[in-house]
Amino acid sequence: MSDGSEPTAEKASAATEPTDVEVKVAGAGAKAADPVDDLVTTHHTLKVGRRRLRYTATTGRVVLREEEHKDGTFGGHQARAELSMTSYVLDDADARTRPVTFAFNGGPGSSSVWLHLGLLGPRRVVSGDVGALEPPPYDLVDNPESLLAVSDLVFIDPMSTGYSRAVEGGKPGEYHGYQKDIESVADLIRLWTSRNGRWMSPKFVAGESYGTLRGAALAEHLQSRYGMYLNGLILISSVLDLSSVDFENQRNDRAHALYLPTYAAVAHFHGKHGRRSLRSVLDEAEAYAVRDYPWVLSRGNRLTTGERAEAVSTLARLSGLTEDYVDRADLRIEHWRYFTELLRDERLSVGRLDARFTGPAAAAIAENMDADPSHDAITGPYAAAWNHYVRDELGYGSDLHYEQISRLVHPWSFKDFEGRPIDVSPKLERAMRQNPHLKVHVAYGYYDGATPHFAAEDVVAHLQLPADRLANIEHAYYEAGHMMYVHEPSRLRQSQDLSEFVVRSSGRAT
Repeated sequence: MSDGSEPTAEKASAATEPTDVEVKVAGAGAKAADPVDDLVTTHHTLKVGRRRLRYTATTGRVVLREEEHKDGTFGGHQARAELSMTSYVLDDADARTRPVTFAFNGGPGSSSVWLHLGLLGPRRVVSGDVGALEPPPYDLVDNPESLLAVSDLVFIDPMSTGYSRAVEGGKPGEYHGYQKDIESVADLIRLWTSRNGRWMSPKFVAGESYGTLRGAALAEHLQSRYGMYLNGLILISSVLDLSSVDFENQRNDRAHALYLPTYAAVAHFHGKHGRRSLRSVLDEAEAYAVRDYPWVLSRGNRLTTGERAEAVSTLARLSGLTEDYVDRADLRIEHWRYFTELLRDERLSVGRLDARFTGPAAAAIAENMDADPSHDAITGPYAAAWNHYVRDELGYGSDLHYEQISRLVHPWSFKDFEGRPIDVSPKLERAMRQNPHLKVHVAYGYYDGATPHFAAEDVVAHLQLPADRLANIEHAYYEAGHMMYVHEPSRLRQSQDLSEFVVRSSGRAT
C-alpha cells in the first residue's frame, strides 16, 4: 500500500448526493437501461521529501448521459456510456488554489495506464530499461515525484479503453472517432469538475501521443462549449497534424524530411556516428532536413547524377543505412522499414516507440519487423501492475478486461476531416487566441519513432499566432523515446519539469 498505509474502501447508495466520491455501485435490482456510477473510494498517504501527503483515490466508471431531442420533443437525459477513471485529490486542500490535471494517453485505443503508472500517479511500476528489464512479476512502488505534489489528478480512459464501455444496448462505435471522442472526454471533465466543486480551481489537460491531438482539440472544445478555460495544456510526444508523419496516404515528402533527425539520433544511439556528440549529429540532420532535403525531394527525376549521389551519401551517413539502401528507396526512408533495416546485419529490430530498445528479428529478410520490441518490453509490467493495483490497493473489482491497448476502436473515424489533412493546430490556435493565459508545455523524445520531435517542432513553428501567444509555449527535450519516463533520468527530470510548469501556470500558490 502507498507508504505502508492501509486503504479503506467506501461504497454508498446511489441515492446520496452525486459527487464522485459518494455515488457507488448499483444494487442487484438496478435496471440495465438505467445504470448508475460505479465508484470506489480509498484513502492513502504518500511521502514527498519531508511532506506526507494524505489523499483520496476514487476509481471506477461514471455514466455519461445525453439530452435526447426527437421531433421537437425532449426525451430526457439518457445514459449512453460508462467511462472509467481514477482521481486523486489531496485531503484538506483549498480547492480554489489547488490545481487539477486531467490526463489520458492516445492510440487511438490506449488507456491512461501509461501516464498513470509511469509518470504522473502516486504509485508507479518498476519495469526496468534497455538492457536491464525487470522479470515478472515486476513491482509497484511509491512515486515521490508524482504530479500529485502540486496538482490533483484525474486519469481518463476513453470509450472502449480501460473499463470504459457503452451502456448495455448502446453502440460504442459512435464514440470511435475524432469528434465524439472529444465530446465524451470533455463531458466527463465537466461532470467531475461540477460534482467536486472545482470550477474555480486552476485546470490542466495532459495528453500523450494521439492524446496530444485530442488534448489540443479538447482545450478549444472545453473553452468554447462550456466556458471552461484552462491554465495549461501538456503535450507529451506531440502529433497535432497527422500529415507531418504520413508516409503513404498522399506520397507525402514532408514526413520523410521531418523524420530524418530522429533517424540520425537513433543511428547515433546505436553507434553509427562514432565519437560525435548527439547534439552535433542532430544539428547537422536538422539543418539538412529543413533546407536541402526538401529541395532534393522536390526535384524528383530532375536531380542531376551528382546531386543525387550527394544526397544519397548524406542521407546514408546521417541515418546509418547503406548508400545502396537509400538509393533503392529513392531517397525516401519510411519509418517501419527503417527500424527493420538499421540493425539487420545483427538480425535485430529497433523499437518504434523507443528506438533505444532492440529485439531479435523474426525474419532476417523481412521488409517490416513483426513487432515493436519497445512495446513488447513494457506491456507486461504495466498490465501486471494495474491489475494488482486497481483491486488490491484501490479496492475496485471488475470482471471486465482492462483494455490497455484496445483494438475495438478501429476503424477510427476522421469523417470531420473529409477531404483535408487531419490537423488540429487551428484548434490550438483558436484556444490560445481565446484564452491569453493558456500556457502550453511540449515534451519531445529524441528516440521517439512514433511522433518524431522535429515533426512536432515543425507544426508548432507554423502556428499562426501573435508573438505574445507564442511566448506561452515552452519546450522540453529528453534522450528517451515516446514514453520518455521509461528512461529513469528522463522520468526524474520530466517530473520536475511538469511540476514547475503547473506551479508557474496556475496563477496562484499551490
